[in-house]
Amino acid sequence: MSAPEQSCGFTVLIPARLASTRLPDKPLADIAGLPMVVRVARQAQLSSARMCVVAADDVRIVEACKAHGVESILTRNDHPSGSDRLAEACALLGLPDGEVVVNVQGDEPLIDPELINAVAAHLQARTDCVMSTAAHAIDQVADFLNPNVVKVVLDRQQTALYFSRAPIPWWRDGMAASSTPALPSPAPWRHVGIYAYRAGFLRRFPGLEPAPLETTESLEQLRVLWHGERIAVHLSAVAPGAGVDTPQDLERVRHLLSQG
Repeated sequence: MSAPEQSCGFTVLIPARLASTRLPDKPLADIAGLPMVVRVARQAQLSSARMCVVAADDVRIVEACKAHGVESILTRNDHPSGSDRLAEACALLGLPDGEVVVNVQGDEPLIDPELINAVAAHLQARTDCVMSTAAHAIDQVADFLNPNVVKVVLDRQQTALYFSRAPIPWWRDGMAASSTPALPSPAPWRHVGIYAYRAGFLRRFPGLEPAPLETTESLEQLRVLWHGERIAVHLSAVAPGAGVDTPQDLERVRHLLSQG
């Protein structure tokens, strides 16, 4: 690894899609007086990014951003993924191939600005990688066994070897010796869904053939590994803030913010 990482400037793009089966109009959901996507953007603006832009699929999101002084652009509403939406945003903004772009999900109103900085700096330091992401140690067996908690295994340079919904690495001897599930040692890593890309690769990504592994695991990042590219992983000492996927998540975040 290189010397201590320092970000040299980057762009944050926030994909925001109005349609959501579990929480309709999710980007516009009110959280302490602000639409959720605006609150996400405000958090991202506390990072070292030189520009934070919401990539929206509906004019209502654009209007909400404009009302609160957040920069946004309107993208097509038929993109199959957030990565495709951001690829269009890169083109619309004319970002150069070497620009580092951090994808901050539009449903992460508690995103830590320092995590954004760290993921951007990690990619800037790893010129052998086209992407970076983050992970933190799993300390609960229930999380290790939960298929909704994505795990990642790393090489000695903290480069991703594989992402999976399965409990990996599997502690063969420890699990065989006891009927009670136990965490392997050292602790496994939970993948955190924040990504940094170089703009040139982000524009190229939607044209890559989807990977069979990606379809099986329902994990888009496996396409990158399947095509022989490398993903650097920043190891975070703390878990990320709560995201919002359901009405229950929304109420939890509202409560957290009301408590300061």
